Amino acid sequence: GKKVSKPTAANRRDELLAAAAACFAREGYDAASMRAIADEAGMRAASIYYHFNSKDDLLVAVHEEALRRIGESTSAALDDVTEPWERLEAACAAHLTFLLTQDRFVEAVMRPVPSRVEGRDLIFKLRNDYEIIFANLVTALDLPQHTDRDTLRLMLLGAMNWTFTWWNPKEGLSPTVLASRFVTNLRTALDVT
Repeated sequence: GKKVSKPTAANRRDELLAAAAACFAREGYDAASMRAIADEAGMRAASIYYHFNSKDDLLVAVHEEALRRIGESTSAALDDVTEPWERLEAACAAHLTFLLTQDRFVEAVMRPVPSRVEGRDLIFKLRNDYEIIFANLVTALDLPQHTDRDTLRLMLLGAMNWTFTWWNPKEGLSPTVLASRFVTNLRTALDVT
C-alpha cells in the first residue's frame, strides 16, 4: 500500500495559520479561542503551543503570512512593467486578486487589531512595509503639482481594501477589470489621462 507521510512541523504550522485565519475571520479575534483554532486544525489545543506562545503570536503570524503573500504577488506583478500608470494598475490588479481570492487570510487581517494585542506594532510595521510598494508607485506618477500623494495612496488602498465587502464574482467583474477601472477613474479625476 501507499505510505502516508507524517505531517512535518512546518506543515502543521501552515495548517495552524490557515485554521487561525479561518477562526479570526469567522469569529473575530476576541471570540476565537485556542481550542476552536485547534479544532479547526484537527489537533489538540496544547499542541498549538509547540508552534506559537499565544493567541497574539498567532494573530501576528497570520498577518505576516498574508502580507508576505500579497507583497510577493504585488512585487511579481511589477517585474515586466515600466510605465508608471501601468505599474500602478498591475499592482492594483495583484492587490485586488489577492484580496478577492484569499478569503480567510484577507478577512482575518482586514479586521481591526485590538489595542491590547502584543505584536500590534509589528503588525502595523508589516502593513506599512507593504504600503511602501504603493507609495513608490504613486511617487513615480506624473501628477498635478497640488496632489497630496500620501492621501492619494491611502484613498486608493482604502478603496481597494473595501472591495472584499461588496465584490461579487457572479457579477463578472474580475479583479483585473476592477483594477483598470480604479486607475482609469483616478486618472480621470486627476485630469491626467
